[in-house]
Amino acid sequence: MPTNYALRTPIYASASSSGANTASAQCVITVGAVTVYTIVKEAAQSTTVTFEIAELLRDYLEISYIGNPQKITFTSTIQFFDLPNAEGTAQGTAVSTTSGDGWEAYGLFTDGVNPTLPFENVLKPAWLIAEANPLAASADDRYVIYVPNNVSGKISWIDSSGNVAAVNYIGTDITIQPTGAPVLTITRIDCTKYGDGRMITFINKFGVIQDLWFFLKRVKNINRTNESYQSNTLTFDSLGVQPPNYSQTNAPRKLFNTQAKQTHTLSSGYYPESANLFFEELLLSEYIWYTRPDDTQPDTDEAIPVIVKTSSMIYKTSVNDRLIEYTIQFEDAFDYINNIR
Repeated sequence: MPTNYALRTPIYASASSSGANTASAQCVITVGAVTVYTIVKEAAQSTTVTFEIAELLRDYLEISYIGNPQKITFTSTIQFFDLPNAEGTAQGTAVSTTSGDGWEAYGLFTDGVNPTLPFENVLKPAWLIAEANPLAASADDRYVIYVPNNVSGKISWIDSSGNVAAVNYIGTDITIQPTGAPVLTITRIDCTKYGDGRMITFINKFGVIQDLWFFLKRVKNINRTNESYQSNTLTFDSLGVQPPNYSQTNAPRKLFNTQAKQTHTLSSGYYPESANLFFEELLLSEYIWYTRPDDTQPDTDEAIPVIVKTSSMIYKTSVNDRLIEYTIQFEDAFDYINNIR
């Protein structure tokens, strides 16, 4: 039964020494079957040593658009020694401490130390998305996503043993329920004058890929930057007879390092208040992709990496706002002119 840790939040490996001659402790961290870090610190008898390992482990996560689920399997083992710098004689046996699967996930302050999926005392099995109705008596009434008609996709869940899997749904599904999972309701949205909408894909709080659709207005901008300098455009007669001259078509001001980025402003369309956490998790994600028509082949969609330019969000409610709609600005996570070298 794997334990699933959130590596965007500190994860602590701890152990206590009972050896009378303890002088140091060594923490060995493995990813897969490979030792990736060995950390040593001072220690003493009857004291607890603690190593923070999340940032080290996160370096080994490889996140991609097509991969889901994406994780690493790790172990951390602490051994005490009777000399400094993990030298001399080992004191007792090595203690296997924090081990399990690591995800591009994060816990909140209220989730406490070493948070594990699915967080906040949510019982497994569960879908790895924010609950639409967390107070519902049945888990079958807690999970809802919003997708255009005739659009397929995939979404992840965690079973009662802690195993995470992605499940595909097809364009006509309005519910899905793998064996052992609660029901996931798929609310289908009719197209508008803007078509079926635009899909944003991101790594959510649980470290898995989630799609979020923006159904209304979209605006694309391009922002250019460059530098310039003043050049000397005078030309001189080689014989020194004629005075210097210049061409009116040769600009004295020269440009260089010209580059550009595109930005995309998307309007979500009307969502229920229960979807607020989807937009919160999008705002906090560090891996985001935008599916849009190819610039050179408009009939073909392409997924591009983007970042969220919008830096704040006012949580909207049906009481205050009646209709809940979010407008979010994204920027390409690359330069418009190819400069990959």
